[in-house]
Amino acid sequence: MPIVSASTGLHETLALLTSQLHPDANHKEDLVFLRDVFSEKSISYLMKIHEKLRQYEKYSPTPVLHSASCLAEDLAEELQSGALQEDERELLLLLSTPHLKAVLSAHDIVAQKKFDPVLPPLPEDLDDDFEEESVKIVRLVKNKEPLGATIRRDEVTGAVIVARIMRGGAADRSGLVHVGDELREVNGNLITHKRPEEISQILSQSQGSITLKIIPAVAEEDKLRESRAYLRALFDYTPFEDKATPCQEAGLPFRRGDILQVVSQEDATWWQAKKVGDCNLRAALIPSTQFQERRLRYRLKMGSLPSPVPSKASTYCDSKGALNGKDVASLRRSFRLRKDHQGSPAEANTPDANQKDFLIYEEVTQYLPRPGERPRLIALIGSLGSRITELKQKVIAENPRQYGLAVPHTTRARKSHEREGVEYHFISRAAFEADIQNGKFIEFGEYKENLYGTSLESIHKVLNQNKVCLVDVQPEAMKTLRTAEFKPFIIFVRPRICDGQRKYFGSDLCNSEPFFTCSHQDDDLLEMRQSAEKMDECYGHWVDYVLVKEDPVSALEELQNVLERVQTEPQWVPVCWVRR
Repeated sequence: MPIVSASTGLHETLALLTSQLHPDANHKEDLVFLRDVFSEKSISYLMKIHEKLRQYEKYSPTPVLHSASCLAEDLAEELQSGALQEDERELLLLLSTPHLKAVLSAHDIVAQKKFDPVLPPLPEDLDDDFEEESVKIVRLVKNKEPLGATIRRDEVTGAVIVARIMRGGAADRSGLVHVGDELREVNGNLITHKRPEEISQILSQSQGSITLKIIPAVAEEDKLRESRAYLRALFDYTPFEDKATPCQEAGLPFRRGDILQVVSQEDATWWQAKKVGDCNLRAALIPSTQFQERRLRYRLKMGSLPSPVPSKASTYCDSKGALNGKDVASLRRSFRLRKDHQGSPAEANTPDANQKDFLIYEEVTQYLPRPGERPRLIALIGSLGSRITELKQKVIAENPRQYGLAVPHTTRARKSHEREGVEYHFISRAAFEADIQNGKFIEFGEYKENLYGTSLESIHKVLNQNKVCLVDVQPEAMKTLRTAEFKPFIIFVRPRICDGQRKYFGSDLCNSEPFFTCSHQDDDLLEMRQSAEKMDECYGHWVDYVLVKEDPVSALEELQNVLERVQTEPQWVPVCWVRR
């Protein structure tokens, strides 16, 4: 094969390749065909044109003039005014060809940057019935995108009315169609006796220029400025599964945790919104809070919806922030060993199944701690097998100046190597129980007849030192911590569980024994999976980040990266945390 350098042109490379195609006995017909194709002059011309275009692209040329087609017409008229020589006759013939005219016209469009479509003139033979001043003839250009409007049938008059205009859609950009307008014809077809779904199908299937005959609404509302309201979705929504949506194609699918920018709340039932981060500028429909809550209440009443309020889940987590060291290692030798959760100050405010707090949307805004502000609290919650206490302690051990641990309280006796306020705050049982009554603990529990608990004061002490405080708590504690005072960033740690898995998840970072045995492995894996699913179902709407833990090393690295982003990049938080 010949050597081809980077400077060799594409048509030269093609010629070299063609010269190397020597037919043999086995592939004679195929090679002859390929050589004939590569030898075509049209292919060679295309390659040369391609190289010229690449060359011009490299040097980014600018148009010399903006009216090449007009200049060509003037030149053609000048040539036709007198006797022509051979070369002048050839030039006139070239200037008269449609191909060259089209090229010059395209040149002028690019040079003048006139990229908007040119609509054809309106027909002159309009019906007399529509020559009244109240009728508008609207011409829109529609590509593959939806028109961006929904319609409805007026129950009294039977007229087809524009129900809503989707922000950013073709109808909205035109500024010619408004909510309340009566639609009479589409592309010359009378639609007054058609069903709304038939009309919607006609509009969706139409491409290019669409002509509408419209009777304007009596009073056209001024176009509202685009809203800056942002919502975090607390449930999954699929428009094609929603029979109540006025137009399934106009619905906006989203997942729990997606951030939605609501651009219109004019309709009390269906809001218009965009998904933050989506490149689609056209708004789509989402159910309003009131409408979604109303139908959830109806489903709950009919018994087709489970209680929206999570039950107590103190047994879902494998740890609390109240224990550490050898006590933690002893406590976690078996999944089936659980602590008695006596209660927390938040439990008095826990809604029961009769209170029906539905999870729909949460208004949010972006927030980044400013210099001088206390760092955000980092709260870790974990399902069975997540081993988050060791993960948290490793982060603090590697950077004790930036991260701190809320020192827990306990009623057990202090051991000889322990120091007050370092491993624990050691207090009497009476003092501990008094602090419980006074609401000083975010959570507490009993282990081997000793009380353990994490206090609000211990968290404040770390934050006041301008350190990031890491706590691993039961999910119920979020009812106390999820406030403007702490602005917690909540991380859900869950182990990766594969079907048919036959391995340990590793031992403790402190090299303690593995936390389950082969004889119980299948049951333990099932319990771990169910724990993670239950926590996600009950508390996933609070979570800012899900860390799937494969091994201690990668989990630690991922957690450190997340903690760094929380302190340096804006994060979405409830708007009530920053509004004063």
